Amino acid sequence: MLPAPQYAVLPGRRWLLPSALAAGFDPDRAERSTRWGRPRRTVRDWVVDFGCFLLAVVIGVLSANTVSHDPNTPHTLAVLDQLLGALACAAVWLRRRWPLGLAVAMIPVGLISNTASGAGLVALFTLAVHRPFKYAGGLGAVQLALIPLFFWLRPDPDLPYAVSIAVTALLAVSVVGWGMFVRSKRQLMLSLRDRAWRAETEAVLRAEQAQRLAREAIAREMHDVLAHRLTLLSVHAGALEFRPDAPQAEVARAAGVIRESAHEALQDLREIIGVLRAGDADDAGRPQPTLVALDGLVSESRAAGMKVVLDNRVTDPAGVPASVGRTAYRIAQEGLTNARKHAPGAEVTVCVAGAPGDGLTISVRNPPPPGDVPHVPGSAQGLIGLTERATLAGGRLEHGAQEDGGFAVRAWLPWGNGTA
Repeated sequence: MLPAPQYAVLPGRRWLLPSALAAGFDPDRAERSTRWGRPRRTVRDWVVDFGCFLLAVVIGVLSANTVSHDPNTPHTLAVLDQLLGALACAAVWLRRRWPLGLAVAMIPVGLISNTASGAGLVALFTLAVHRPFKYAGGLGAVQLALIPLFFWLRPDPDLPYAVSIAVTALLAVSVVGWGMFVRSKRQLMLSLRDRAWRAETEAVLRAEQAQRLAREAIAREMHDVLAHRLTLLSVHAGALEFRPDAPQAEVARAAGVIRESAHEALQDLREIIGVLRAGDADDAGRPQPTLVALDGLVSESRAAGMKVVLDNRVTDPAGVPASVGRTAYRIAQEGLTNARKHAPGAEVTVCVAGAPGDGLTISVRNPPPPGDVPHVPGSAQGLIGLTERATLAGGRLEHGAQEDGGFAVRAWLPWGNGTA
């Protein structure tokens, strides 16, 4: 099961986001903080809502002052105008819950009340932000069609008829355009969120696949070694069976080989059980390199033109357990490969040290490349597989960029006092 993606969207500052956007980025948290089926308002929502309410009130007060001083408007109509305007301003607080209903209700109210014009603009803007364009565009078109009728019934005492229509129509179109811009920006952010979630999910899947492939490769290598151990054990056991009269020293030597091979085979079998996953061991029979082959690996890299310095402080590489030696060899191989791809021309240092009981340490480090290096695509799956391999062996592996711009891979592997 894939882990839920985490997004560092303004960490600790969720209150800066609109509630609808914050709910899209963190749906689990939004589900825990809902009210009447909707996400709770953030601090930013409260500030914006208060600003919209204040804007509607300011426009309403200015309009009410104009209506009260208009000699062509009866007193009763002026009072009704101001009363409806006050109710419309109060209804602005419901704009998030019923954006479409509030915008539709503002159409007949706006025909009667000039004081409600500010609340009508806020309702139209809210509809454009929270609903698709067909709703905002449709209601906007209706309002544009009704503007000439409104100024024919309620002419502005300070502006000509045509100018009043043009100014009001331009204001309505600007409000709808602004709302659609805000909505598009939010949809873009949510789209980027979805794209990031898909990328993170794919990365997790690739990492899991790399770990699985690494475990299968380790199991195949263990299969090869185990087959070698059992074959050796069978040969010596067969020799004892067909030569019961062999000298005592030869019998003791064969018995020692059988005992040692059986012990190593059991150790390898335990490792196989720990790492084996579904897969066919179709590559059985391949010779597997160990720490003894590290010199050959470095020589091959030098022959390919790399500058490699080997500092091997292990006095008896053949005494390193086969599984530990294989892991160390693979770490050095991957480190040299990465250095050749990403830092061509740089001198690579491979250091190996350790002793029975202390463990085996191996590091591959390279300084920054001496010149410009073309971009080489990489998925880091090799390092993921090495980390998995080292962990399964009971060790640990670290890798990353250095302060001087270089790159280093460091690992520690257990090396017990026994022979296996």
